[in-house]
Amino acid sequence: QVQLVESGGGLVQAGGTRRLSCAASGRTFSTYTMGWFRQAPGKERELVARINRSGGTTNYADSVKGRFTISRDNAKNTVYLQMNSLEPEDTAVYYCAASKFCSGYGCYDPGNYNYWGQGTQVTVSS
Repeated sequence: QVQLVESGGGLVQAGGTRRLSCAASGRTFSTYTMGWFRQAPGKERELVARINRSGGTTNYADSVKGRFTISRDNAKNTVYLQMNSLEPEDTAVYYCAASKFCSGYGCYDPGNYNYWGQGTQVTVSS
């Protein structure tokens, strides 16, 4: 079992920055691919970014490339999402998730993630 707890959400002005953190329980954090997803009202949950077990490979949604950075610290059992140049369209509930076996494009599918956090709201005002 892995428990995930997100933090760092809140209200930010357009153009601003925010860093989300996701703390994981357990001693197997480094064996999971980690992803950040978001879900806006009336929309499907979508992958924002994902990072492999070692942190050496990352992938991003086209809408956030160049603005968001995902990273992880396996010693601290934590994954981060640094969000810069925020836009009102980034407003959503952000979730972190852990996947034991996803690979490649399979990591874009929320159904391939085994554990989820409770989510943290990010609201970007114009």
